[in-house]
Amino acid sequence: MTKARRLEDLWSHIHCLGVLANTGSFTAAARRLQISKASVSQRIAELEKATGVVLVRRTTRSVSLTDAGMHLVDQTADAYLRIEESFSTVLDLSGTPRGVLSVTVPVALGRQVIAPLVPAFLKRYPDVRIQLELSDRLASLATDGFDLAIRHVAEVPDTHVASVICETRSVLVATREYLRKHGTPKTPVDLAAHNCLHYLRRTGVTTWSFESREGERRVDVPVRGSFTANNSEVLREAAAGSLGIALLPDFSAAPALQEGTLVEVLGGWHVVGGFAERLYAVRPYTPHVPRTVSSFVSFLRDALSPSDALEGLPFSSTRSPGSANAQRKRR
Repeated sequence: MTKARRLEDLWSHIHCLGVLANTGSFTAAARRLQISKASVSQRIAELEKATGVVLVRRTTRSVSLTDAGMHLVDQTADAYLRIEESFSTVLDLSGTPRGVLSVTVPVALGRQVIAPLVPAFLKRYPDVRIQLELSDRLASLATDGFDLAIRHVAEVPDTHVASVICETRSVLVATREYLRKHGTPKTPVDLAAHNCLHYLRRTGVTTWSFESREGERRVDVPVRGSFTANNSEVLREAAAGSLGIALLPDFSAAPALQEGTLVEVLGGWHVVGGFAERLYAVRPYTPHVPRTVSSFVSFLRDALSPSDALEGLPFSSTRSPGSANAQRKRR
């Protein structure tokens, strides 16, 4: 009886060891388990004392498991996964999303698009708690303990499940004051004479590419400018200050276009390769999708429908998220 009780007391410790193995650090394990780093360290120490063997190698730079530690994790991982899936299924039986939803979003996208929508979602689903991390770092969802990532990218990893929330486009913008002073470009080649504010990429010469709306012509234009930044909000504010012509994702440009602070430039041309053309919901593969995840993704799809996301823009290449292409998923 004493042994059984002692083993039961260590079940959470063994789970903690498995999370540590997946995350590779005490800090990441603590964040995923929503406990302190000291608690993680204490649980591992108690588990090692109970087993009588060293389970974790600790150095100042890294954490790794010993052969004994990996054996324990390998033999128990499936059981803990089944427990997690079963618990998630039971939660969903209520028919109402509940529990913690951990989401990672790029900084500019999170500030401008996702964060403003969170209050309405939480009012609709009061039993859900959202942990939103704004970071441009491409997180490993399983390793870092995220349930969902929202990404504005051209491609997503084949190791994850991705679905399109909505399609987007890139847009050139400037103030009327700047255009009055420097002239309005009539064709893409005219941009060579303008101060072009572009996203900071470590690839040398910056080239903006365009196609005519009919797709009959393509024009590549090397551009130069006095200001670059790796944040679309910053570029938008620089353009709003009449510094030059900025290339922005539509979600960043739309509010200023609607207010009239900025106007679109070269609206008869389609920007190619400026920013990604899709907003994705990315999650780790699991046989059962938690209701919190599916509800949040559905909420975003409804909130970011093309008519809302691009309202006020004179052109829209966006297709409905309900289209066959938008429903494409990768595994």
